[in-house]
Amino acid sequence: MNFFKAIVAAGLVAASTSAFSLPARAADITGAGATFPFPVYSKWADAYKKETGNGLNYQSIGSGAGIKQILAKTVTFGATDAPLKADKLDKDGLLQWPMVMGAIVPVVNVEGVTPGDLVLSGELLGDIYLGKVTKWDDPAIAKLNPKLKLPSAAIAVVHRSDGSGTSFNFTNYLSKVNAEWKSRIGEGTAVEWPAGVGAKGNEGVSGNVGQTRNSIGYVEYAYAKQNKLTYAALINKAGKTVQPTVASFQTAAANADWAHAPGYYVILTDQPGEASWPITAATFILMHKEPVDKAASAEAIKFFRWSFEKGGRMAEELDYIPMPDSVVKQIEKTWSVEVKS
Repeated sequence: MNFFKAIVAAGLVAASTSAFSLPARAADITGAGATFPFPVYSKWADAYKKETGNGLNYQSIGSGAGIKQILAKTVTFGATDAPLKADKLDKDGLLQWPMVMGAIVPVVNVEGVTPGDLVLSGELLGDIYLGKVTKWDDPAIAKLNPKLKLPSAAIAVVHRSDGSGTSFNFTNYLSKVNAEWKSRIGEGTAVEWPAGVGAKGNEGVSGNVGQTRNSIGYVEYAYAKQNKLTYAALINKAGKTVQPTVASFQTAAANADWAHAPGYYVILTDQPGEASWPITAATFILMHKEPVDKAASAEAIKFFRWSFEKGGRMAEELDYIPMPDSVVKQIEKTWSVEVKS
């Protein structure tokens, strides 16, 4: 395992020069935040380093922590899956744009159940996370899965313990499809979970579900694939059972009206369309319009521009959805107007 891959395995994409050995170079970009896009940011960073020699130090610490770090001006950019509204961006002098899109999937560890076998509705998923449906052989689960033999075992619910954009999108979806969830819990990067145990990051939830028999969790799809987790199918807004695929993610994302969204604030959960995956989401970058380190900011924009131009196929290989060309053009125009260099 080379140095870069070893660092990736530890949850950090690091620049090749250590702060303890060589002076920091402007070309080394610092960022922190969402774990949702970490696999694709890792892949882009590796390819960008090989092509340009410039490194990316990205800490995969959760959206909430990423927002705190960019507000504190300790990083060049923050990353969040829970977009900030325009008034918050204006108040803090921040610029926000979507970098890539992906999807969140329920994952389970139940003996005999293989990927895509189990079917869940949004309402049922909410009832499981509310602690109302507590066993795998509950009639509500059996009704949707008449051909599956599920155990009479307690459901071990796993959720995020940190401030998380993945949780924001997951709870936003549950609030749209489960009335009790909306009234009792609501949406947020961190909520008062009524059931289950917490784990840090998509990495933590993936690891917990992978090791815990009869568990259920929610993770970004790339983590489910990389960790060979068993994902569930979902019944979408149109009442159709859909599997998590790039095609179903793209169908949901096609409805996004980025051009008319102040600060690119768009939530992609529970979109219409018979083939739409219901928990599709974008992940966002946050930067200061007037950066403290203008050289580092300029280098970061170069990295993001390169990622848009050359990172699409790499994103698709990890089952992310690249931003449409029309949106990229909007974003590049926003950079030229808003970022003070």
